[in-house]
Amino acid sequence: MGWFVGLAIWAWLAWACLGNASPLAAQTRPPADYANVQLRDPAQEAQAAALMATLRCLVCQGQSIADSDADMAGDMRALVRRRVAAGESAEEVRDWLIARYGDYVTYDPPVSAVTLPLWLTPLVLLAIGLWIARASFRRRRGHE
Repeated sequence: MGWFVGLAIWAWLAWACLGNASPLAAQTRPPADYANVQLRDPAQEAQAAALMATLRCLVCQGQSIADSDADMAGDMRALVRRRVAAGESAEEVRDWLIARYGDYVTYDPPVSAVTLPLWLTPLVLLAIGLWIARASFRRRRGHE
């Protein structure tokens, strides 16, 4: 029975090392044009870089597309640079990305019926905290 377990472990290791190597290698691809290459015009590059810092990576979610190494972020950086190089303003590119990916793509979502709870929740929680603290201080003051 021991030799069977050993054989099974060796088979699994062979599958893990050899069997998965080609699908993983097939998933990697070269970065998109302009993903990691700056635009020739410094003003356009500055405009694109400022916009990329405000856009959220859809894969990483905690990073901007400027900071992320994900393939999707590289594609988005390339898209931003191509559109800016074509003469579109940062606001036009931003609006296009929001229309395509939704408000989640931006770190500064507009106030709407959907995002209103995101804007109001911190204020409500702060008010509740202040109310609880006030009530606690009043009770303490009354017991002394």
